[in-house]
Amino acid sequence: MRFCQEDDTRRTLFARFRGRDPIVALTAQTILERTRLFRGLPSATIQRISALSFRRSYHHGAIVFSQADPGDALYGVITGKIRISASSPDGREMFLNIMEPGDTFGEIALLDGRHRTATASATAPSELIIITRDHFLDLLEREPKLISHVIQLLCQRIRWTSGLAEDSALLSVPARLARRLLSLGNLHGHEIPNGVELTISQEEVARFLGLSRQAVNQYLQDWKLRGWLTLGRGKIVIVDEHALRDVVAAHSPLDDKFTP
Repeated sequence: MRFCQEDDTRRTLFARFRGRDPIVALTAQTILERTRLFRGLPSATIQRISALSFRRSYHHGAIVFSQADPGDALYGVITGKIRISASSPDGREMFLNIMEPGDTFGEIALLDGRHRTATASATAPSELIIITRDHFLDLLEREPKLISHVIQLLCQRIRWTSGLAEDSALLSVPARLARRLLSLGNLHGHEIPNGVELTISQEEVARFLGLSRQAVNQYLQDWKLRGWLTLGRGKIVIVDEHALRDVVAAHSPLDDKFTP
């Protein structure tokens, strides 16, 4: 899973240009050499890691792994789309991320082997590369240069977790919503003549933020009236990114005008 607070712009370098076709065919090696865990390692080391991988296909709706499953592998997306989500004890589901071609997820479980903290499911027919923990740990003992990369990954996880906590504690609901829309637009949006289109429902956006659909809809409808975005069935088009950035910058927890 790409656990980092900053947007990962590497996707635009090799997998997509805001909706355009991929410019290169993705392989295990091209995926691994661009993921934060392995980026910058010597080519020979990447090749040895790549040699540990195998491929597996998943149909639309298939579960790659479930929350609380044993953590035993790293995954990389060759084709398709994988949704990462977590469920609370009362059954509420929160969406955490969307993984697309070129993305990797499951790095933390690859390192500590503990139970999964989220569920990964295919939202489109997908092909993944898989590297099992046992094989990776054997290689780690022979490749000390990997250690520094592992430390960097753990630091990124701490920053990501801290960022989520700060968002929840310090940002108002509209600021959190605007920030999430901008992030999704940057990572998963398609450029169209009047803006950046996201193929996502309001219910899915609400689950990303742990909010009710009604709360999200109130802000989206207000921003639609202001001309900042347009809404369609299962789609949101960001028309004015600057306006949403102003919302993130200006709103404090006391500025909410809607009750979530």
